[in-house]
Formats: sequence, structure tokens, C-alpha cells
Amino acid sequence: MLKNTLSIIGEYILFLKKVFSKPDKSKIFFKKLLFEMESMGIGSMLIVSIVSIAMGSVITTQTAMQIESSWIPSWTVGFVSRTSIVMELCPTIISLLLVGNLGSRITAEIGSMRVTEQIDALEVMGINPASYLVLPKVLAAMVVNPILIIFSIFFALVGGYLTVLITGCITPYHFMDGLTYCFRPYDIFYAVTKTFVFAFVMSSVAAFYGYRIDGGALELGKANTQGIVVSSFIILILNVLITQIML
Repeated sequence: MLKNTLSIIGEYILFLKKVFSKPDKSKIFFKKLLFEMESMGIGSMLIVSIVSIAMGSVITTQTAMQIESSWIPSWTVGFVSRTSIVMELCPTIISLLLVGNLGSRITAEIGSMRVTEQIDALEVMGINPASYLVLPKVLAAMVVNPILIIFSIFFALVGGYLTVLITGCITPYHFMDGLTYCFRPYDIFYAVTKTFVFAFVMSSVAAFYGYRIDGGALELGKANTQGIVVSSFIILILNVLITQIML
């Protein structure tokens, strides 16, 4: 098992070397990059906004239920909710959500091209398929995912505000007071940095498992599952490491 794991890691490193080589067709590359950015951003916005609003609502409700002591000011609900949402929940949970949404799509697209021998055809034509097909997806994810996280944070905070407005667990004024208390721009930088790293892992690992498929539809399904599991595992490990380094 260890030998197989080390072999896969070696394949992945060599794959990245091919991916980050100079693109063969610069004009086509930039067109593909813009297309991938538009596709990933617009295609993920709805699910990200819905999940973020629900997540913000749940976190605010649970925090308000736990902080019922008269010794603790009510604005603490907004402060704790904001800190949890900005620094951990949105960057990590939404990134894992995007692994299932965007990562599986990347694996399926690259894998289907491998199964139908389109990648082999590009190699015969003298084109580096790893750079031509994968690099636009990786760069697009690294640009789009942090932007999606910014929107996710906004929608999550809106969800929390709507919750206190509807339920009346605390006053909206106290909630907003907690949201702005001791706010540090570094928290946003921290969230965006984590998401940037997670986006690279998600897109590159998903493309790698699609690229190395050897077989038909059955292997494509297995590769899709493996890509999601491995990406999620690496993201969770990196989340711990980045937190220890940056905080």
C-alpha cells in the first residue's frame, strides 16, 4: 500500500510538471481560461449562496442558544458567528462542497476525453494535453474559488442577520454590533489564502485522476470517487497545517 501511494504521488508530481509547462496555443489557452472561469463561477453561485445562507442561519441560531447567560453580552452572538463563518466554515465547508461540484466535473471531463482517446490524439498532434486541457481549469479554480468564498461569507452573514430578524433571539442592532467588533482584515486574507490553496488541490487532483484513467466507463466512475475522496482528505489535512502556520 505504501509503495502504491508513493507511486501515485510521484505520478502526480510529474503530472504537475506537464501541466505547468508553457501552453502551446496562447490565444486558445486564454479563451479556455475565461470560459472555465465563467463556467465555474456562474455554475456554482446558486448552490454556494443557498448553502451559505443556511449555514449562517444555523450557526447564528446555535450560538444564540448556547449564549443565554446574562453575564455574556448579546452582541457576542454576532461576534462568534462572524468569526466561525469567516475563518473556518465558509473556506473549508464551501471548498469541500466545490470538490463535489467542480472537482467531479473536472474528473469527468478529462476522464471522458481519455476514454474516447481525444487526449491521445492531442499527443499525436504534438500538443501537450496536460497543459492544454488541465492548466486552464486549475488557474480558473484558483481565481474563481476565492471569489466564491467572499460571496459565501456575505451570504452566510446575511443568513445570520435574517435569522435574528425573524426569530428575535437578539436584536439586529446587537448582532450587527457583534459582526463589526474587533474585525481584522487579516481574517479575510486568511480565508482567501486557504481557499486559494484548496482550489489548487481540488482542481489538480481531480484532473490527475481523470487524466490517468485506463479503461472505460467503470474506471471513470471509480476515478471520480477517488478524486473526490483524496481531494477532501488533503484539504482537511492542509486546513490544519495552514491554521497552525497562519494563526
